Parts: sequence; structure tokens; C-alpha cells
Amino acid sequence: MTDEPPSPDRPDEHPSEEGLPDEAVIVDDIDPFTVDDNDFEDIDDFAAAEWRNETTANERIRTVIKRTTTPKSAGDLADTALVSETKARSTLNKLAEDDIVRSQQTDSGKLYSRDPEWYLLKQIIQLAGSDALVDQIQRVKQELAEYRAKYDATDPEELLISDKELHQNELNDVSHWRTAERELTHLRAAYRFKEAKEQASTVTEPGDKQTDNQGTALGGNLPPLQ
Repeated sequence: MTDEPPSPDRPDEHPSEEGLPDEAVIVDDIDPFTVDDNDFEDIDDFAAAEWRNETTANERIRTVIKRTTTPKSAGDLADTALVSETKARSTLNKLAEDDIVRSQQTDSGKLYSRDPEWYLLKQIIQLAGSDALVDQIQRVKQELAEYRAKYDATDPEELLISDKELHQNELNDVSHWRTAERELTHLRAAYRFKEAKEQASTVTEPGDKQTDNQGTALGGNLPPLQ
């Protein structure tokens, strides 16, 4: 039996008896925060202080720009990330050089937003690493089939332009239907990426001879995408 890697949800090793407290620990003895909440009257100020204490400036800037779809100035992003404008601009320009962030020059200055292509590619790579990728595809396909059967329509747009008067719960279904279609597109792209990655791993150097076993394994690693 091989040792499994430690779970990220538990410590790498358990404390010894010598490391345990002499007296039983109660809930009141445990403080999950690194700053004293008694120093703050406003919960938002407390949360901001805790975030600043627990993260680096670069981490906060990356977190903020990851959620920024509408171009914003370095000053606005700095305020949200709790850093100086100089630090925000420096980090954002570096991220723009790495094609992680998009920047555009305007009359009022440079504006920044996340690069949608980079963000989409990152999502696809993450999905491709899931062991349940095929199950996820089948789940979403089933969800879409249920919407089509429920409304006798091929897609949500057909339902929207129909003569049927849609109530709020049906409009909610349209929104969820669209989300499911987008999710299936991403899942299928992830499947193709995973398939291409597995094929690339079997490519031999020039002059090498590829064995029949490699060809068999290539076709057997992933089920056909339907």
C-alpha cells in the first residue's frame, strides 16, 4: 500500500501527544482571524484588514483583475485591491505584458481588464484535468435535453422569439439553459484539449518507431465524444 499525498484540507502530519495542549480546547479558545475584531466597528473594515493581512499585494491585484470585465483605471483597481496606485499600475502592466491582462489607452488614461481569451483557456485547462469530465458532459447534455423536451424548442433563443408569453420561472429557465449551453461548449473544448494532450504525449521523435501498442492506447484512453 502506497502512502497517499496529504489532503489540502488537513495538516501534513498529526501532532504528537507532547504537542497537544494540557487542557481541552473549547470553541471560545479558537480565533480563526489574524487581526483583532475589537479594533473595528465596521465589518467591512475588519474584512479588509483581514484580507490585507492574509494576502500579498500581488495576490490581491490578481484576484481583483480576475473579476474585472469592464475596463477600469489603475486607481480604481488599487482601491479595491487595497494597494497603492503605483503598485497596482506596475503589476497590471507586467500582467499585460504576459497577456493575462488587457490594457487600452484612453483620453483619461490607461484602463485595464482581464484578458477573456486567457481566462477562457485557463478554465478549459482546469476542466481538462477533471477525472469526471465525461460525466460532466453527459450531465449537461441531459439537462439540455430536458429543456428541449419541456419547451419543445431546439434552443433558448427559439423559445424567446416564440409567441408564447414567458413568465418569470420560464425566463429563469432560459437563463439557465443558456448557461448550460455555454458550459457544454467549454466542457467539449476541455475534452478536445485533453484528447490532444494525450495524443501529443505519444508522438515520437523523428526516426523513432511508434509501436502498435501506442496506437492502441491512444484510441482507448478517452471514449468518443458524442
